[in-house]
Amino acid sequence: MARSRAVYEYTEAEDKSMRLGFLLIAAGLLSLLGLGCCWLRPALQERGGGGSANCTVLAVRQLGERFACTFSCGAACRGTARYPCLQVLVRTSRSSAPALLHEDERQLRTNPKCSYIPPCARDDQENSENVTYKQKYWKEKVGSQPFTCYFNQHLRPDDVMLKRTHDETVLLHCFLWPVVTFLVGVLIVVLTICAKSLAVKAEAIKKKKH
Repeated sequence: MARSRAVYEYTEAEDKSMRLGFLLIAAGLLSLLGLGCCWLRPALQERGGGGSANCTVLAVRQLGERFACTFSCGAACRGTARYPCLQVLVRTSRSSAPALLHEDERQLRTNPKCSYIPPCARDDQENSENVTYKQKYWKEKVGSQPFTCYFNQHLRPDDVMLKRTHDETVLLHCFLWPVVTFLVGVLIVVLTICAKSLAVKAEAIKKKKH
């Protein structure tokens, strides 16, 4: 009986293969769960009720109000600077009411009052120049030319985005790689079990012949 049980015991290499397979299965499941709760659900909520439209610039203006931003000048060097608030008001093909344009959902959440947040520099004057450059871009280069923008009637009916942070490609990868990890883990476990089963059967047939 002891000899029979020994035949069915996994070798060290097979044991490592099984552990790797179960580790990949657990990693795939945890990744799906984590991405679903922390990232995918909010992304789908942002996309729900949203769509694309054609936007036309109505007005480009700088407000007198300035906002703070944090710059980094090294590992242990951080500080606060300020930048002027630029607003780009547009009209969409879905509504005649003016809407405030934003770079993307991230910028909208960071500062919903402004249309643009410049890369934070230590010098306030440099931040002002970056905002002024963006203002000229919308006034002179874009002007009255229509462009594609995105909106979400449920979350932000009075705001539109120039681009989406969460597009179809990102959502696809959010699902794809955890599923691939899970399936590779399952495949490793199944192949290891099948290989062991075949080896045991081959050993049993060999013993019967002798």
